[in-house]
Amino acid sequence: MLDSSPSFQSKSDLLKTVLQPLLEDFQYWFNQGRSLLETHRLDFLSVGQQADLLERIKQAEQELAASQALFNATDGQVGVDTAVMVSWHRLITECWQVKRQFRTEDQGV
Repeated sequence: MLDSSPSFQSKSDLLKTVLQPLLEDFQYWFNQGRSLLETHRLDFLSVGQQADLLERIKQAEQELAASQALFNATDGQVGVDTAVMVSWHRLITECWQVKRQFRTEDQGV
Protein backbone atom coordinates (compact mmCIF):
# COMPACT_ATOMS: atom_id res chain seq x y z
CA MET A 1 0.00 0.00 0.00
CA LEU A 2 1.37 3.41 -0.93
CA ASP A 3 1.79 6.15 1.65
CA SER A 4 -0.16 9.15 0.36
CA SER A 5 1.09 11.55 3.05
CA PRO A 6 3.56 14.21 1.98
CA SER A 7 7.21 13.38 2.45
CA PHE A 8 9.24 15.97 4.33
CA GLN A 9 13.01 16.11 4.22
CA SER A 10 13.20 17.49 7.75
CA LYS A 11 11.24 18.91 10.62
CA SER A 12 12.17 22.31 9.23
CA ASP A 13 10.37 21.50 5.97
CA LEU A 14 7.31 20.41 7.94
CA LEU A 15 7.37 23.61 10.00
CA LYS A 16 7.72 25.74 6.87
CA THR A 17 4.83 23.93 5.19
CA VAL A 18 2.46 24.04 8.16
CA LEU A 19 3.55 26.84 10.48
CA GLN A 20 4.48 29.58 8.04
CA PRO A 21 0.99 29.83 6.44
CA LEU A 22 -0.60 29.54 9.87
CA LEU A 23 1.43 32.49 11.15
CA GLU A 24 0.42 34.48 8.08
CA ASP A 25 -3.23 33.67 8.79
CA PHE A 26 -2.87 34.85 12.39
CA GLN A 27 -1.31 38.07 11.11
CA TYR A 28 -4.17 38.63 8.65
CA TRP A 29 -6.92 38.07 11.23
CA PHE A 30 -5.25 40.17 13.93
CA ASN A 31 -4.97 42.97 11.38
CA GLN A 32 -8.67 42.61 10.53
CA GLY A 33 -9.67 42.78 14.20
CA ARG A 34 -7.40 45.73 14.94
CA SER A 35 -8.71 47.60 11.91
CA LEU A 36 -12.33 47.13 12.97
CA LEU A 37 -11.65 48.25 16.53
CA GLU A 38 -9.61 51.27 15.47
CA THR A 39 -12.09 52.54 12.89
CA HIS A 40 -15.46 51.89 14.53
CA ARG A 41 -17.05 52.55 17.89
CA LEU A 42 -18.81 49.29 18.72
CA ASP A 43 -21.89 50.12 20.77
CA PHE A 44 -22.33 46.54 22.01
CA LEU A 45 -18.95 46.77 23.79
CA SER A 46 -18.16 49.22 26.54
CA VAL A 47 -15.34 51.63 25.79
CA GLY A 48 -13.19 49.65 28.22
CA GLN A 49 -14.03 46.31 26.60
CA GLN A 50 -13.20 47.66 23.16
CA ALA A 51 -9.92 49.16 24.40
CA ASP A 52 -9.03 45.91 26.19
CA LEU A 53 -9.68 43.80 23.09
CA LEU A 54 -7.64 46.18 20.95
CA GLU A 55 -4.77 46.06 23.45
CA ARG A 56 -4.83 42.26 23.52
CA ILE A 57 -4.71 42.19 19.72
CA LYS A 58 -1.75 44.57 19.67
CA GLN A 59 0.05 42.42 22.25
CA ALA A 60 -0.63 39.27 20.21
CA GLU A 61 0.63 41.04 17.07
CA GLN A 62 3.90 41.82 18.86
CA GLU A 63 4.23 38.20 20.00
CA LEU A 64 3.45 37.02 16.48
CA ALA A 65 6.00 39.39 14.93
CA ALA A 66 8.67 38.12 17.33
CA SER A 67 7.75 34.51 16.53
CA GLN A 68 7.87 35.16 12.79
CA ALA A 69 11.23 36.92 13.09
CA LEU A 70 12.68 34.02 15.07
CA PHE A 71 11.17 31.50 12.66
CA ASN A 72 12.67 33.35 9.68
CA ALA A 73 16.04 33.99 11.35
CA THR A 74 16.46 30.28 12.08
CA ASP A 75 15.28 29.23 8.61
CA GLY A 76 12.29 27.43 10.06
CA GLN A 77 14.17 25.60 12.79
CA VAL A 78 12.06 27.07 15.60
CA GLY A 79 8.36 26.55 16.16
CA VAL A 80 5.79 28.26 18.36
CA ASP A 81 4.54 26.86 21.64
CA THR A 82 1.08 25.37 21.12
CA ALA A 83 -0.23 27.14 24.24
CA VAL A 84 0.65 30.46 22.63
CA MET A 85 -1.05 29.51 19.38
CA VAL A 86 -4.14 28.35 21.28
CA SER A 87 -4.34 31.76 22.98
CA TRP A 88 -3.99 33.48 19.60
CA HIS A 89 -6.73 31.28 18.16
CA ARG A 90 -9.05 32.12 21.05
CA LEU A 91 -8.40 35.81 20.48
CA ILE A 92 -9.15 35.48 16.77
CA THR A 93 -12.35 33.60 17.59
CA GLU A 94 -13.33 36.48 19.87
CA CYS A 95 -12.59 38.93 17.04
CA TRP A 96 -14.75 36.88 14.65
CA GLN A 97 -17.63 37.00 17.13
CA VAL A 98 -17.26 40.77 17.51
CA LYS A 99 -17.14 41.25 13.75
CA ARG A 100 -20.21 39.04 13.27
CA GLN A 101 -22.14 41.04 15.88
CA PHE A 102 -20.96 44.31 14.30
CA ARG A 103 -22.19 43.20 10.87
CA THR A 104 -25.49 42.00 12.31
CA GLU A 105 -26.13 45.30 14.08
CA ASP A 106 -24.80 47.34 11.15
CA GLN A 107 -27.30 45.64 8.83
CA GLY A 108 -30.12 46.12 11.33
CA VAL A 109 -30.80 42.40 11.56
